[in-house]
Amino acid sequence: MGNCCATPGIKRKERKPNPFAQDGFKGTGPPKVIMKEHAPGMSVQQEVDINEKYVLGKELGRGEFGITYLCTGKESQEDLACKSISKSKLRTAVDIDDVRREVQIMHHLPRHPNVVALKDVFEDGNAVHLVMELCEGGELFDRIIARGHYSERAAAGITRTIVEVVQVCHKHGVMHRDLKPENFLFANKKENSPLKAIDFGLSVFFRPGERFSEIVGSPYYMAPEVLKRNYGPEIDVWSAGVILYILLSGVPPFWAESEQGVAQAILRGQIEFKRDPWPKISENAKSLVQNMLMPDPKQRYTAQQVLDHPWLQNAKKASNVPLGDVVRNRLKQFSAMNKLKRKALQMITELLSGDEVESYKDMFKVMDQKNEGSITYDELKVGLAKIGSQLAESEAKLLMEAADVNNKGTLDYQEFVAMMIHIQRMDNDEYLRKAFNRLDKDESGFIEKEELREALYDDRGASETEMIDDILQEVDLDKDGKISYEEFASMMRTGTDWRKASRHYSRGRYNSLSIRLLRDGSLQSGNYEKR
Repeated sequence: MGNCCATPGIKRKERKPNPFAQDGFKGTGPPKVIMKEHAPGMSVQQEVDINEKYVLGKELGRGEFGITYLCTGKESQEDLACKSISKSKLRTAVDIDDVRREVQIMHHLPRHPNVVALKDVFEDGNAVHLVMELCEGGELFDRIIARGHYSERAAAGITRTIVEVVQVCHKHGVMHRDLKPENFLFANKKENSPLKAIDFGLSVFFRPGERFSEIVGSPYYMAPEVLKRNYGPEIDVWSAGVILYILLSGVPPFWAESEQGVAQAILRGQIEFKRDPWPKISENAKSLVQNMLMPDPKQRYTAQQVLDHPWLQNAKKASNVPLGDVVRNRLKQFSAMNKLKRKALQMITELLSGDEVESYKDMFKVMDQKNEGSITYDELKVGLAKIGSQLAESEAKLLMEAADVNNKGTLDYQEFVAMMIHIQRMDNDEYLRKAFNRLDKDESGFIEKEELREALYDDRGASETEMIDDILQEVDLDKDGKISYEEFASMMRTGTDWRKASRHYSRGRYNSLSIRLLRDGSLQSGNYEKR
C-alpha cells in the first residue's frame, strides 16, 4: 500500500479505496447513511424525526459542519443541547469518519462529572443530531475574568479538573488531541458549577505504544512531538500544562508573531518564569508546569503523576492571594482576541464553497490516472504543470512530503485538497481579505468598533463593551480606534487555529509550515530540531 503501481501478475492485497466510490461522494447530494458503523450497544435512531422527542429552540453556536441548538425533552422538560451536523457539509470520507468516531468516543467514555454526556443520537436524510447535556455557564476564561478574585488556589482547582478528564480518557484508550480552554464550559452559572469537556471532534482511540503522525490541534497548545509527527497520549498532558501556564500568567508559554514562530518556540522549549507574575507564584506551581511541559514525552508527567503532585494534592492550601490585575487583563485580551479569530475563521469556513471542493475533486480524478484513490509525485508534477502552477520541482517535492502525513509516498484525496487550498488560496490572502470585507460592513477599509460589536453580538442580545475595547487594544497597533486589514491579518497569523477552517485544510496549513521550517534549517530529514 502506498505504491501507485501494482507489480505485474501479482494481485495487490490492500488496494486503497477510491474515495469517489464511497458514500458521500456520488453526485452532489449528502451521503445516505453515515452512522452505519457505530459502537456496539450504541443506539442511533435512523430516519426518526428528532422533533417527535425534542423541541428545538434558539441557536447556541455554529461550527464548520453544523449548528448547536437549545433543545428540550418533550416528556422530561429537561433543557439540553442538540448539535446538528449537516450531511451536505461532510465532503470527504474523513469528514464522515470524524463524525462516526466522535459519537463512538462520547458513547465509549464512562459518565464523568467533568465530561459532557451524550444523551441521544438521531440520523435523518439531512443531518446527524447529537443530543447532549446543556452547558450554559460560559467559557472557562470568561468565568475567571468575571470573578473579582482569582488566585493560585482557583487555578489549581481548574487544573485538577482538566487533568482528571485527561486521565479518564487515557484509562479508556482515548487521546483527546485538542485540549484548550475553549473546549471547556461550565454547566451552569452557579459559583460551584462543574467544568465540562465538550468537544471530542479530534479525539482518537489508541493502543499502548501506538504512535500517530497526523498534525492536528491548536498552535499554542501543540506538543513538540506533534510537530515531529510521532506522538502518543503524552501530548494531552503537554496541552494541559500550557493551559496551566496561561491560568497562572495570562499568556501562553510559547508565543510569537507567526505560526512559524510559535512552532519554533515550542521546539526550543524555553519557559519564561522571570516576568510578572511569576516571581509571586509558588515554587510548587512552577515545578508542576515544568514537569508537564517536559519536551521529552518520556520524561513528562503522566496524568496520574500530575494529580499526585503536592501542588494539586494540597490545592485547598494553595495561595488564595489574588494574582493581580496583570494576569486578569492578559486573560481578557487573550480571550477576546480568540473570540474575534473564531468568528473570522467561521466566515472563512463558509467561503469554502461546494463548487471549489468539486473543482479539486475533478482535478484529483484527472491526476489519479489509475483510479486508485491516490496520486504519486510524478502524477502530481504533471498535474500541477497542466493547471499552470509555477512551483519549482524542488518546492513541489517538499510540498508533497509535507502533505503526505502518513509518509506513504502518495497523496490521497484529503491530503491533495489540503495542499491545493494552501497553493491556491492561503498564500495570496484571498480568504483573509474576504473575511475582513465581511466584517467591514460599511466598506470603509477598516473594522470599526460598532462593526466589531455586531460581529460578536451574542444570543443574550448584548456584547460586552469591555471585550470590544480589549480587542481594539490588542489588535489596533497604530491606536487609531479601528482595525486595518494589515492589523487584522497580523492577528489572524499569530498562532491562528486553522483547524476551525477545516480539519483537512489545517493539515495543509501546518504542513506548509513544515516547508518553511525546512527552508530555514529548523527541520531536517523530516524531524524538527531545537534551534
